[in-house]
Amino acid sequence: MDADIRRTVEHLNPWIEDPTLWPAVARERLPERLIPRSSQGELEKALEDPNKAHLIIGPRQSGKGTLVWTLAGRASHMLFLNCEEPLVRQWCSSPAQLVHEARAFLPKGGLLFVEEAQWLAEAGLLVKGIIDARPGWRVAVTGSASFHLMSKTRESLAGRATRHHVWPLSLAEAVPEDDQAQPASLLASRRTAMEKLLLYGGYPEVWTSSAPEEVLRELVSAFVIRDASDRFRVTRPDAFRLLMRLAAGQVCDLVNYSEWARILGISPPTVSEYIGLLEETHILRLVRPFVGGRRAEVTSAPKVFFIDNGLRNMVAGGFEPLEQRSDRGKLLENWVLGELHKRYPEPGAIRYWRSKGGAEVDFVLETSPGRLIGIEVKARQKGPPRLTRSTRSFIEVYRPSEQIIVHRAEAYEDRLGDTRVRWVPAEQLPEVLP
Repeated sequence: MDADIRRTVEHLNPWIEDPTLWPAVARERLPERLIPRSSQGELEKALEDPNKAHLIIGPRQSGKGTLVWTLAGRASHMLFLNCEEPLVRQWCSSPAQLVHEARAFLPKGGLLFVEEAQWLAEAGLLVKGIIDARPGWRVAVTGSASFHLMSKTRESLAGRATRHHVWPLSLAEAVPEDDQAQPASLLASRRTAMEKLLLYGGYPEVWTSSAPEEVLRELVSAFVIRDASDRFRVTRPDAFRLLMRLAAGQVCDLVNYSEWARILGISPPTVSEYIGLLEETHILRLVRPFVGGRRAEVTSAPKVFFIDNGLRNMVAGGFEPLEQRSDRGKLLENWVLGELHKRYPEPGAIRYWRSKGGAEVDFVLETSPGRLIGIEVKARQKGPPRLTRSTRSFIEVYRPSEQIIVHRAEAYEDRLGDTRVRWVPAEQLPEVLP
């Protein structure tokens, strides 16, 4: 084993030379305030299988590494590899060599933790090589760019990996259900938490920090400078940053690639490439139209959303209190998209509907073939609950099993034909999503 690589590995794993340091070092890796994540139980169970790698995917600083370190403290042996280290990347370039040499550090049944795998040129081939070598280790791999661990490697990792997503905090994670709490108390706590999520988003460090704006500023700099300029070699970082501002200003609206290209001074294909990078690093999500085989739905343009409201507001440049904001409706709609995305991250799972005549429904879910759920977001709905003409049109044409109207008032329920229609207070959204 190369001497420099060995020194780097031993530096990352001080318990190799002094086993008494384990698992205290793992506990030191955890934040002072540890927020339980909904994916923890699922990942803990998956890690019992040594015949598969377990990929933990999500945006930078969403808590992927913290989740693994939480579970790592229960392991008797662990080998930690941070792929931001150049010498670690060099070692990972040969899966066979890594497995052969790592056996000296990690016995069967131990946990191999590969962090920041998006820095590897061939993360999929590394994971495939480790699993095919059958070393008997449990393998956890984190990455913040989906195309490194999913799109390029889906074929080679078929049957060799499980995938787990870790996103910024959902409302249910920020205020989990408590069997001892009164329902009114839970709703009041969620209402308060939701207003914080609308402004500052759900990144764990942001959520627990006394200076959330500073944390968000550093996150945006990391995305633009480190990811775009350094890792993706974006040739126009100024245009990339401006594109983020443009998306923040037009959040929840249709993307016009030609118009954005003209504003940014770049080509439409470059606009598409930059948006793709922001999707792959889990900053933006494009929502495409639900057509349903009807000729009336003619638009193919996607709508643009930020997965996290806090990042959107930092890029847009404002954290004014909600009651002073003119974009309250967009903030609520973007937050609803974020809640939906955390449940339905697969491409195409969330769509919107717009007819040629201008009728529109914010989100359409197809939870099973032929079973539709429409979702409307109404931040300023006044008076008694009533359906808009657009919602009625959608129900009459597609007969969804359920139509949900997310608003800031009281719960109410009705029916229109075979469709169950529910007006849901925004803070109750976690309970009504299938």
